[in-house]
Amino acid sequence: MSTCHPLQKVSPLPALQERPILVALAGQPNVGKSTLFNLLTGLHQHVGNWPGKTVERKEGDFSFNGVSYRLVDLPGTYSLTANSPEELIAREFILRERPDVVVAVVDAATLERSLYLVAELLPLPAPVVVALNMMDVARQEGIQVEPEVLQAALGVPVIPMSATRGVGVQELLETVERMARGDLPYAPRLPQIRPDHREVLEAIEERIAGYVPGPYSGDWVALKLLEGDPEMTRMAREALPPERWEEVHAILRAHDDAQVAVASGRYEWIGRMVRAAVTRPRIGQIGLTERLDRWATHPFWGLVILAGILGAVFWLTYTVGAPLQGLLETALVRTLAEGARDLLSGAPAWLSGLLADGIIGGAGAVLTFLPILVIFFAAMAFLEDVGYMARAAYVMDGLMHLIGLHGKSFLPLFLGFGCNVPAILGTRVIESRRARLLTILLAPLVPCTARMAVVVFLAPAFFGPAAPLVAWGLVLLSLATLALVGIALNRALFQGRRSAFIMELPLYHLPNGRTIALSVWERSWAFVRKAGTVILAVSVVIWALSTLPGGDVETSVLAQLGKSLEPVGRLMGLDWRLTVALLSSFIAKENSIATMGVLYRTGEEGLADFLAATYSTATALAFLVVQVLFIPCMATVAAIRQETGAWRWTVFSIGLLLGLSLLAGTVTFQVAMLVK
Repeated sequence: MSTCHPLQKVSPLPALQERPILVALAGQPNVGKSTLFNLLTGLHQHVGNWPGKTVERKEGDFSFNGVSYRLVDLPGTYSLTANSPEELIAREFILRERPDVVVAVVDAATLERSLYLVAELLPLPAPVVVALNMMDVARQEGIQVEPEVLQAALGVPVIPMSATRGVGVQELLETVERMARGDLPYAPRLPQIRPDHREVLEAIEERIAGYVPGPYSGDWVALKLLEGDPEMTRMAREALPPERWEEVHAILRAHDDAQVAVASGRYEWIGRMVRAAVTRPRIGQIGLTERLDRWATHPFWGLVILAGILGAVFWLTYTVGAPLQGLLETALVRTLAEGARDLLSGAPAWLSGLLADGIIGGAGAVLTFLPILVIFFAAMAFLEDVGYMARAAYVMDGLMHLIGLHGKSFLPLFLGFGCNVPAILGTRVIESRRARLLTILLAPLVPCTARMAVVVFLAPAFFGPAAPLVAWGLVLLSLATLALVGIALNRALFQGRRSAFIMELPLYHLPNGRTIALSVWERSWAFVRKAGTVILAVSVVIWALSTLPGGDVETSVLAQLGKSLEPVGRLMGLDWRLTVALLSSFIAKENSIATMGVLYRTGEEGLADFLAATYSTATALAFLVVQVLFIPCMATVAAIRQETGAWRWTVFSIGLLLGLSLLAGTVTFQVAMLVK
């Protein structure tokens, strides 16, 4: 049975009007928490890391009805047991920072799963308001949820919502303000441990009394000890006298099934909530998600759909993005370069060259990639927002097993199409150390948007109407290489072991335009910042090295460096300029184009047209093959070092990719020369 806290009003904090209301946003993955956060904060959000952690921290500010709010988006987590950094961060923030209100976002269509986190939030000191999100998706699946009944059963406010449509947001904020000011009664009905373990819980409470470390309560600490919470176990061992800890430890050893007893009490509580408030569709009635998943998760057709979606993204990129990229090159780079030369016609030659060739020719050329990246970012954000990304991981599970991984590894690898850095950081969702390490080593083989931007820039010039086919072929080459390398590494380093795979498939729902737009904005602005900082700096350095000592590119310091490496490049049909362009991509992949823009100094002639007239298609194809397989950028290398915690794996990754790319480029060029 469950009990209530005594009916009470939450005490308002002193001088609440003098500071923003602190609201913590909690929820499991895929419940629409990010949509609500973006809807409320918009561009007024800040992203960083939690102190001492590599987990992303998001918080933002907004105002409603003249009241200021500070919203902290806690990491998505299924529970509050300290089995992961995300779980520990979420509960420690609530316990130590004491937010005025915790908004628990739950999915109305999968209420049983979502309520487990609520069951753990209610015993904590901060008052909870339940945001019953995705009501429209629940109705779409034939599920009827009665918010008033659920509110009465839980003993806390429940606000029905559809965040993607902005429905219920005003009511939620009004309730949050009233709760923070103490204007609402708060009497949560808490889940109870299974009856056969209640005396055990009381015995632990008695033995830890007087030694409970702040800011925790004795009953909560006792419950966490019974659950086997590793962090609380460590803290209790340090806080209790040795003889007391031995008594507690003896009780825990004698009841090693206590974790089941705690979970059973919560599930029994969840069952009562759901039986009271939820009406399910008739037996045999099929919802939209199930109908779509018959195709999207099919072993064969699911792969066909995934390949078709990737193909559609590349087609859209070329038909819309490539013409816009060409327009920007003409209207932006050439116009600005000509204007700079005219403006500085009486200035020293080095100043005119620095501005026109070094800055505009380098960083400016990279900025023309922006339309291509915006399309790709929007496509990825759309697929993620509607719930398709999890299906992609599911259908890839069979193929991933061939290389000793599972579908969960596909999620961070798929992120690599945007950028390899978050792909490597995303491997934290993989529990197995072996599978995580293997995924990190394979992630740089996924062609990121920066690599693909180089492909999109060069492929149309060299291959004309066949450019989309060439780009698709390069992606398939990367993925085939990833599979073969994965099989080889798994057998050589990990004795062919495989990992089990369990993941949830969220329900499909309508995309939220605001969420997608914010995602595109954040990623695009990050790219612009990089073009204006790192790439700009590299462009200036490349220009200086290509000018010194006498102003002639052919006798410059950069030329001497490139010519010393030219014998290796010649195996792939690359001259010293292309070799240097390739090397500069270690700083940032887009630097390949920036370096070419500096070295060739094409003036009014477009860079792409100049390259097409200068190099054969065999050389172009070899360069593109090397580009998509070459060592990753400096930021990715740093991420590999951070996540593996060892330089040996970082050096191994660099050496592996360097050898693979040079071998593939040499074979490509030699074969292309034979068949042309």
